[in-house]
Amino acid sequence: MKVFGSSGTRGVANDELTPGFVLRVAKAAGTAWSSERVAIARDTRATGRMLADAAAAGLASVGVDVDRLDVVATPGAQAYAEREGVPVVMITASHNPPEYNGVKLVGADGVELAVEDLERVEDVLVGETFADADWDEVGSETRVADARDRYVEELLASVDREKIADADLTVALDPGHGAGCLTSPTFFRRLGCRVVTVNAQPDGHFPGRDPEPVPKNLADLGRLVRSTDADVGIAHDGDADRAIFYDEHGEYVEGDATLAALAAAKLEAGDTTVSAVNVSQRLVDVAKDAGADLELTPIGSTNIITRIEELEADGEHVPVAGEGNGGIFFPDYRLSRDGAFIGARFLELVADRPVSDIVAPYDDYHNVRRNLEYDTEDERTAMLDAAEAVAADADADLSTIDGYRLDYGDAWVLARPSGTEPLVRVYAEARTAERANELADFVVAQLAAARGGA
Repeated sequence: MKVFGSSGTRGVANDELTPGFVLRVAKAAGTAWSSERVAIARDTRATGRMLADAAAAGLASVGVDVDRLDVVATPGAQAYAEREGVPVVMITASHNPPEYNGVKLVGADGVELAVEDLERVEDVLVGETFADADWDEVGSETRVADARDRYVEELLASVDREKIADADLTVALDPGHGAGCLTSPTFFRRLGCRVVTVNAQPDGHFPGRDPEPVPKNLADLGRLVRSTDADVGIAHDGDADRAIFYDEHGEYVEGDATLAALAAAKLEAGDTTVSAVNVSQRLVDVAKDAGADLELTPIGSTNIITRIEELEADGEHVPVAGEGNGGIFFPDYRLSRDGAFIGARFLELVADRPVSDIVAPYDDYHNVRRNLEYDTEDERTAMLDAAEAVAADADADLSTIDGYRLDYGDAWVLARPSGTEPLVRVYAEARTAERANELADFVVAQLAAARGGA
């Protein structure tokens, strides 16, 4: 796909991602869906309203009535889609920096569009075969005021509310100024938790921290856990479809360790779990111990969703899936990443024992991630050619599902282009930090040298 990457289409707002482009994407989606109604939601980004207005105009121009949900977490918009049976255009750039925005398309079943469905929308967009309506048949607009409240009610009905309440937990919450500010504090309080917050004011400039919930952006959350004696810290990204955790000591918990712990609690013999090619050995071990199968996909929620749907169509049970970035699926609940729901499922574990004990079995590996920026397509190509050359020379098992993953048995390293930013990412994992850094440093040096010579 040329337009839609692993998680929609994104770019710097009003530069790469203009209102005119979003209007055309909405027209293409409205044409391809052949639906009389489509909902529009957005996260808190400063350019969100502008781009939502553009999307509404595009949909109306092809004769589609528009439900305006205003600011709603992506999983809340997906809940609305499933409940009402209407597709959704979600204006969000998820974890990307404040200057970015994007478009994510959700089907009437509440699930992000699979690859083949995105390709149909893209064909309409590229071919400009829009179903433009006559002047007297353009779509109308309806404001929906209760989408967030109904989403919270559905969450409350889907978790073990009594167990969490009985544990009398204190939750330190960092919604990162994103859409989760308007739902997650209420949700966790209604679960019976004492909730203390940081960066919980909706603000599209993200003054407290950047939207991506990674350690360098979450120091305030660690301090809040320590200063309030919280049992757990929870952080979201900009559209609240991810959850990252801190333990009771205010220490960051690797997302791969969280995924492994949640998978261990759900997987049984004969089940299947799905993750991306940058999967941690932690999940490999959990699946093996449970007698479950592990399927790998290219990185990105779209690819994982597509594979889950294929497996379930074949009669496989996929109770848990996802990536180590905090984006975890529980398909028995809903085939969406939902930061609040992930948080509640983790609280069910915390109700029995401290966070540090929950993740202790998964502390055996060290992870490294590096980003290499590029300015031109020639630089990107040069770095990927260098990654291919490294792979060809390596004494390791090679996977090219997405980029180049080298598995050395005791460690692995992966180089792949980002689907949402002008970056080539390098990931490495090993049993020691020294080994992980050694692998990452070597690959980064080769790619940086190739970029410099491009």
